[in-house]
Amino acid sequence: MTELSPAIRLRSVSRHYVMGESVIRAVNEVSLMVPTGEFLALLGSSGSGKSTLLNLIAGLDRPSSGSVIAEGQDLSRMSSLDLARYRRQTVGMVFQSFNLLPRMTLEENVELPLRLAEVDRSERAARVREALERVGLERRIGHRPSELSGGEQQRTAIARALVNRPKILLADEPTGNLDSATGESILALLREVQKNPGMTIIMVTHERTLAERFADRLAVMGDGKLLSNGAPR
Repeated sequence: MTELSPAIRLRSVSRHYVMGESVIRAVNEVSLMVPTGEFLALLGSSGSGKSTLLNLIAGLDRPSSGSVIAEGQDLSRMSSLDLARYRRQTVGMVFQSFNLLPRMTLEENVELPLRLAEVDRSERAARVREALERVGLERRIGHRPSELSGGEQQRTAIARALVNRPKILLADEPTGNLDSATGESILALLREVQKNPGMTIIMVTHERTLAERFADRLAVMGDGKLLSNGAPR
């Protein structure tokens, strides 16, 4: 069996911000490899650089130096147009705050990435239903976000992230606004999603106990640097 190439490879990646006279080293010389199909948890206290690193992998920000290679593409060399295409086609993103549009139904919220990617209208309904079925919300398709619990809203956000069939799922504190039982069910769902062949998940979290239970590997950041990188136990 041929070995899969890594989904993500970071080579000496730094992201520095100049603020007046001082330089903020948000990410400082980080090298990391994430194999295809792995569930990696990025841990660290607030300000450790983990969310900045996730934004670099998402193509939402560019490194000051070093290279970010995702699915064989060097993001640091890509044009803004190519990065937008990468975010549409290769990456799905889930945020702490759900980011659902309140006036839209679940169906319309989940369909939005398909419209942005100009997927043919005839395909959209089936793709949306498939995504909502995967998160167990196909019966709530006509409801609006305000009619859902926090956990259901996050499940909708996960369905929206999956609807374009990405190879990489990036989750930034996906359990941050949820109680512990609901947070656990969301991570169990991510673990289920990971069973898709070739699906790689990187999750930023400060909840080490949950990360140890559900992730394949933990990477701990502090002061912009990678402090440790290994199996949960």
